[in-house]
Amino acid sequence: MKRFDCGTLVPGCPWHTSAEDEAEVVRRSVEHLRTTHGETTIRESMIDNIKARIKDEEKA
Repeated sequence: MKRFDCGTLVPGCPWHTSAEDEAEVVRRSVEHLRTTHGETTIRESMIDNIKARIKDEEKA
């Protein structure tokens, strides 16, 4: 599983998402940035910043 914590990009945001593959994590993260943080333009650099912060989630 892959995990992205929005707070690593937007300080103070508690939102996070997990999915089997990186592409789904990025898709969900972009949607979150649009709906919650009001981002209207998602630049390639923003996608790169999301990807750089995706971590492998520890199995419980």
